[in-house]
Amino acid sequence: MRSKVFRRRVCRFCADKVAEIDYKDVGTIRRFITERGKIIPSRVSGTCAPHQRQLTTAIKRARNIALIAFKEVPI
Repeated sequence: MRSKVFRRRVCRFCADKVAEIDYKDVGTIRRFITERGKIIPSRVSGTCAPHQRQLTTAIKRARNIALIAFKEVPI
């Protein structure tokens, strides 16, 4: 029986050398939210801890001023 070897994901923001995550960049932020509106954890998305904290505050700010929905509503 073989053990699974997991490859460490590289942070997208570190690879692109992004200094700060902007809450107005809805296209980027939307990739880190599930259909139900939950924030994807860093162990799944592969983002590093500092960028995950920036991402979380950016998502919460975008939700607060209604750039993104708190929960996706099915039609």
